[in-house]
Amino acid sequence: MAFESLSERLNKAFKNISGQGKLTEKNMNDMLKEVRMSLLEADVNYEVVKSFVENVKEKALGQEVLDSLNPSQMVVKIVHDELQVLLGEEDARIHFKKQGMTTVMMVGLQGTGKTTASAKIANYCKNKLARRVLLVACDVVRPAAIEQLQTLGKSIDVEVFTCGPETSAVETARQALAYAKDRQKDLVIFDTAGRLHIDEALMQELQQMKDLVVPDEILLTVDAMTGQDIVTVAKEFNEQLSVTGLIVTKMDGDARGGGLLSVRSITNVPVLFVSNGEKVDDLEEFHPDRMADRILGMGDIVTLVEQAQDKLDIEVQKKTAERMKQGVFTFNDLLAQLGQVSKMGSMQKMMNMIPGINKVAKNLDDEKMNSQMKKSEAIILSMTEYERENPSCLKASRKNRIAKGAGVKVMDVNRLINQLEQMQMMTKMMSGKVKLPDMAALQNMQRGGGMPGMSKHSGSKKQKPKKKKKKK
Repeated sequence: MAFESLSERLNKAFKNISGQGKLTEKNMNDMLKEVRMSLLEADVNYEVVKSFVENVKEKALGQEVLDSLNPSQMVVKIVHDELQVLLGEEDARIHFKKQGMTTVMMVGLQGTGKTTASAKIANYCKNKLARRVLLVACDVVRPAAIEQLQTLGKSIDVEVFTCGPETSAVETARQALAYAKDRQKDLVIFDTAGRLHIDEALMQELQQMKDLVVPDEILLTVDAMTGQDIVTVAKEFNEQLSVTGLIVTKMDGDARGGGLLSVRSITNVPVLFVSNGEKVDDLEEFHPDRMADRILGMGDIVTLVEQAQDKLDIEVQKKTAERMKQGVFTFNDLLAQLGQVSKMGSMQKMMNMIPGINKVAKNLDDEKMNSQMKKSEAIILSMTEYERENPSCLKASRKNRIAKGAGVKVMDVNRLINQLEQMQMMTKMMSGKVKLPDMAALQNMQRGGGMPGMSKHSGSKKQKPKKKKKKK
């Protein structure tokens, strides 16, 4: 994930002063040296790093920090605030007209994910802001660009306007404006052509389109994987087109993130969104303060809650909660919860947002967890409705049939039954139907003995208690 290496290095730098009772210029310089190296290795612009370190040092060696009871925490706060200044002190948003049609031009080099980003923003504006959106396919240069946008538009139920690859991009834009006005669209997004590099022909076409459309926003897509090239590309586009905002794509890759930290302070162009996946709803509003939290390993619980509200089915959650209050939790409930978790996407990404847990998130294997979830779903779907609601009926013959139907082994079925039984016991404890286990029972559970009062379904026969020998 982006910033992972930077987060580790910065946290290591803070640990060097956390154990020391007093902040001195010496240990401060040692910490700042580590911070400087970590930022440079993350591919942050040298001038930006120099200015950043000087600002942190000036504020950290102030009297308020030196006299504080916990100077290391004060330094972390100063670094956090300076990171936020780099990223932008305020949230940036698309500026919509109070009346009439808002127009947005999407620009960028080829391969930065511009067409996908256009669809993601259309999906965001349609679902979150209740906008009547029209996508316009103005990329008549790249083969299959129009078909790609049409496919994406269909998947999010947003209309795509095109005149075909034979018509010029400027003429397509002209006709699209008239079409959108007739159909009372209030947001029109123009997906323009890109090139492998900035050239005169590209800029001339974009300038002609800008003069025709007079866009309210010109959004530039930049690839997080390109490092310092983000700054170069943003500067050139901004000089010629006056870009109003940035969309940073591929943030879920192994980008070091330095370009994102540099581009705001050098170009003064704010970041509006970050794209962190291939799905159409993998788009996040950019919040500088939350991003600073993530970089310093503090998580981002607010964004996680917002994503949960958007993606989770509230009715399903309410129904499960009511059943759990009654002490009921069956395979149908487990199946519903597995479906909800899969909607949230990457487990590693979610755990990265939770403070404390985010430090162990990198040890998670998303692929393995997804595979296990799919296996569990297959096992439950191989059961009859009666078996899902009455797991206690699952004897050897039924287990064999379920295992064959799901393409798994009987031991996998037993494992899932064990997991359900543990969840059932926790549910009954929360509902007050079962007393909390004592310390001896908890120790037995830790040793793998399962929940008290529950069978283990290990597949092995239960041993009969030995009869006491009669005294002769």
